[in-house]
Amino acid sequence: QLQLVESGGGLVQPGGSLRLSCAASGFTLDYYAIGWFRQAPGKEREGVSCISSSGGSTSYVDSVKGRFTISRDNAKNTVYLQMNSLKPEDTAVYYCAARRYSYDFECGYHGMDYWGKGTLVTVSS
Repeated sequence: QLQLVESGGGLVQPGGSLRLSCAASGFTLDYYAIGWFRQAPGKEREGVSCISSSGGSTSYVDSVKGRFTISRDNAKNTVYLQMNSLKPEDTAVYYCAARRYSYDFECGYHGMDYWGKGTLVTVSS
């Protein structure tokens, strides 16, 4: 069964850090770009960050630049999202998704092939 599983969410105080993981089972992530998305209560889902299959290209939405870092470890079949200096507005369910592109430098937030079920991040004092 092909699936992505997110983990690492939880409750953290403003200014704190969390590291989210996105692990694949049933397939290898080597050829897939990965995107992290989030959906806050009452809001639409938005793309937060993505990384190409090679790991050489990354992208971040403006609101998380300088605070979040995406990385991947293909040997562990896992992609990470390190989140620092968290703010209450970062509270959301975070999802990872995978897409196979034609080129190993591409990544984005549309036409994803596989999705995880999400992990909740709550930033509150």
